[in-house]
Amino acid sequence: MTPRFPDSLRPRALPVLLALSVLAAAGTSAQAATRLLARPSAAAHPSRAVRAPAATPYPAGATRPSKIAQRSEFARPAARSGARAGGAAKKKPSPKKPRKPALRGNPLRGLLAFEAMQRYYYIQGSGLYNGEPFSYLWPFSQALAANVSLASVHGMPGAIGRELRARLIGLRNYLDVNNSGMPEGTFTSTLAAFDGTVAPPAGPGGAKYYDDNDWVGIELMRVYRLTHEPAALGSAEAIMAFEMAGWSSDPQLPCPGGIPFSNDAENTDRNTITNAPAAELGVQLYRATGNVQYLRFAEGAYEWVRRCLLQPSGMYADHITAKGVIVPMLWSYGQGTMIGAGTLLYQATGNAAYLYQARQTARAALAYFTPERLASEIPFFPSVYFRNILYLDSVSHDPPGPKLAQGYVDYAWQHLRLSNNLFVAGSPASAQLLVQAAIVQIYALLSSPARTYF
Repeated sequence: MTPRFPDSLRPRALPVLLALSVLAAAGTSAQAATRLLARPSAAAHPSRAVRAPAATPYPAGATRPSKIAQRSEFARPAARSGARAGGAAKKKPSPKKPRKPALRGNPLRGLLAFEAMQRYYYIQGSGLYNGEPFSYLWPFSQALAANVSLASVHGMPGAIGRELRARLIGLRNYLDVNNSGMPEGTFTSTLAAFDGTVAPPAGPGGAKYYDDNDWVGIELMRVYRLTHEPAALGSAEAIMAFEMAGWSSDPQLPCPGGIPFSNDAENTDRNTITNAPAAELGVQLYRATGNVQYLRFAEGAYEWVRRCLLQPSGMYADHITAKGVIVPMLWSYGQGTMIGAGTLLYQATGNAAYLYQARQTARAALAYFTPERLASEIPFFPSVYFRNILYLDSVSHDPPGPKLAQGYVDYAWQHLRLSNNLFVAGSPASAQLLVQAAIVQIYALLSSPARTYF
C-alpha cells in the first residue's frame, strides 16, 4: 500500500512543533507525568555508522564512551540488610509519620540507575546532557524515554515528573524549523523537526535522522497520555509530517517507497528502523486523533518493510541501498519495532493477519537472539526489542519476554554496574548516556503495565 501524504497536515508542522515550548514552560500537569558504547569493534558490536551510508555516517561522537571502567570500580554484592558490625542492639526509633511504601526490586533499581544518569551526565539548569559539549539527539531521545518510562511506574517520587518537564525544555534545543543557513540541495526536507545535534545557535545542527525523530515522537505521545497537554500531541504530529514528507517517491528506485536514514540529500538507504517506528508513531497518532491518514501511512510503512526487507528467516534485514542491494544484518531492535508495529496495527484495525505476522517475527527473533547475541549488541537495541516483545506478550498472552528482559538486567546489575550505579558495556567496559538510559528503560518496562509503552 502506498501511503498518502495529506497536504492538510503539513502547514501545521511549524506551529505545533513550536508548541512544545508551551508544554515545557507551562508545566502545570507535568507533575502528573512522571544507544554505552565503548567504541565497539565492527565485528562484535553494531554501531550507528554501520547503518548509514559512507558519505553520511551518524556523528561518531554519539557512540563515544564517556568513561572507561576500572576493575576496582565495579559494584560488589551488597551486604545483607540486617547485618551490623559488632552486632550491637540499636535503639528502636520513635514513631514517625507514615511514609509511602519504599520502592523495591525493579522499580528501585530503575530509579537508582536514573539518578546516576542525572548525576553524571545531566548539565544542571540546561535541560541537556553532556557530550561535545552536548549529547546527540539519539542518546537524548533515550534519556527522555527513560524519564517517561519511569513516570509510568506506580510509586515513583514526584520529582520524576519535574524531571520530565526539564527533558521537554532540553528537547527544544534540537528543534530546527527549516535548515536555515545550509546550501540549497543539502537536505531533502526543510520541514520543522529535530536535528541530530543541538541546533543553532547553541550547536551546529545538521542532518535530521528519521529514526531519531520517530523515537522522540513516540515519547511525546506517551507524554500526551500522561499529561493530556495538547502541545505534546501537536509536536508529535509535526514529526509525523516530517516522516511522511520523507517517503521516497522516486518510482525508479528498487523497491520504491520507504523512509531513508536521514534527510541528507546524499542518503538513499531505506531502513527497517526508519519505517517500522514511523508505523508505530502513526498508530499512536491515529488512536489519539482518529485521523485515518495516520493509520494508512502506518500500514504503508509496515507493508513496505515486509515487501522489501523480509528475509527467508522470517526476520528483517537492516536496509536496502539505492542500487537495490539488501544489507542483511539482523539487529534485535529492527525485529522488535516490526513486532510492535504489527501488534499496534492489529489493535487499530482488528485485522488478525497483523497479529499473526508479529507472532511469527517474534518466534523467529526469540530463537535467533539468544542472551549471548543480545549481549553482543549495544544495550539500546535490546531495550527497544524488549519493549516491543513485552507489548506483544500483553496482547497474545504468551509471555516469554519478561523472563528474557529480567535475565538481561539481572546480569547487568551483577556484572556491568559500577559502584556509583553507572552501567557499562563493550570492550573495554565503558559508560555512556546511551547505555544508562537503556538500562533505566528496561527496569521501568518490567515495572509498569504494557499499555503505557505506546
